[in-house]
Amino acid sequence: MGESVSEATITKWVKAIGDSVEEDDPIVEIATDKVDSDVPAPVAGKLSKIFFEENQIAQVGEVIAWIEVEGENTVPEPQPEASQNITEQHTNTEEPPEVASVIEEEEAPTSDIPGTELLAEQMREKTVIHSGSRFYSPLVKNIAQEEGLSQSELDHIRGTGAEGRVTKQDILDYIAKRATDYPEIGSPKESPKTTSAHVRTVPMEERQERDGAAKAVTSGDEIVEMDRMRRLIADHMVHSVKTSPHVASFVEADVTNLVNWRNKIKDSYKKREGENITFTPIFIEAISKALRDFPMVNVSVDGHQIIKRKNINIGMAAALPSGNLIVPVIKNADQLSLVGLSKSVNDLAHRSRQNQLKPDDTQGGTFTFTNIGAFGNIMGVPIINQPQAAILAVGTIKKKPAVLETEHGDVIAIRHMMYLSMSYDHRIIDGALGGTFLKRVADYLENWDTSREI
Repeated sequence: MGESVSEATITKWVKAIGDSVEEDDPIVEIATDKVDSDVPAPVAGKLSKIFFEENQIAQVGEVIAWIEVEGENTVPEPQPEASQNITEQHTNTEEPPEVASVIEEEEAPTSDIPGTELLAEQMREKTVIHSGSRFYSPLVKNIAQEEGLSQSELDHIRGTGAEGRVTKQDILDYIAKRATDYPEIGSPKESPKTTSAHVRTVPMEERQERDGAAKAVTSGDEIVEMDRMRRLIADHMVHSVKTSPHVASFVEADVTNLVNWRNKIKDSYKKREGENITFTPIFIEAISKALRDFPMVNVSVDGHQIIKRKNINIGMAAALPSGNLIVPVIKNADQLSLVGLSKSVNDLAHRSRQNQLKPDDTQGGTFTFTNIGAFGNIMGVPIINQPQAAILAVGTIKKKPAVLETEHGDVIAIRHMMYLSMSYDHRIIDGALGGTFLKRVADYLENWDTSREI
């Protein structure tokens, strides 16, 4: 599943209980983040038992089904979950300090915020608090940090994963419930002297009108439920806008030499390699060179720390036939030749359309590129793909009259022109750095060597 994957959603069982399976036959379809993939049978036999229904979430390492191989007449009884084993082991032994203990008589923190007492009471009744030895995945810790959850609050979340671990869904459910049931918790408490100056009371009629505006449905309207991928994209985009202060820069590039060069070599390239060379690998090569020149664009933010990425892994946004979006990643793009980039781009694009990407194909990106020119758009302002710090978009290439400076004076000529735009995180990339980086990408494209061999 890949090192960065901790759980998957069972989307469809291809085989039913009692079906015979051959080795490498697809048994079940799963979804991780935005990637759907098949799980093949490790052996030949008969599917004897299924432990997860469709739309349920399974943790990496959990058994999702049993296959009865030839010569086996019985199916073993399911083993107790790890968390149950731990509980039984410590039933008759003295509990060490590191082991989780149930809150029984501990006083919950008091607060004047409405609803806090109710939440504290529920915690006293139901919650298991864990010591610092409790494991949290990097994803869960990042979500907790972004949502402002304290360590104590994180320890109170009931985990449904192996050994009581908190899964991504656990923390998202907790955050959603907290926002719905206790909107005041986590908000800064203001003194009586400042409350009237900073808090505006919204009349009930206005609130009802505002809240109901988006839900109003008139005759003839159609309500379409978001599919799983669209919900993930929606949540990811909202999270990005909340996290990063977006700022954008734009440049216009004269790519006439580049266009003429590609037109000259594309037929011989296809005859030799058996596939097309598009503009995408050329753009990615220029971005990779610019990232080597400006390593502070190839970064991420962790609180008040900046993480400079060693590898240059370029994600390329790809539109799927369903209308959704996916971002497969070209690893170590700066170390690939133009032929290698072209083959990687074509392979990832093909597997994206065929729904054959693996979870690792979309992980580890440090910078994202999107080609909105494929849809006839001249420019756009894309949203940063978290936890990256920037995303670059290119528009369509159009023939336009442009002023050229020659040794005999300025002339107007027909040139192939293209806009480049970049959105970046203003917390760590200022306008000077962002604008200079974007201009460097344009320079690499404008100064293309028309005699280059490939």
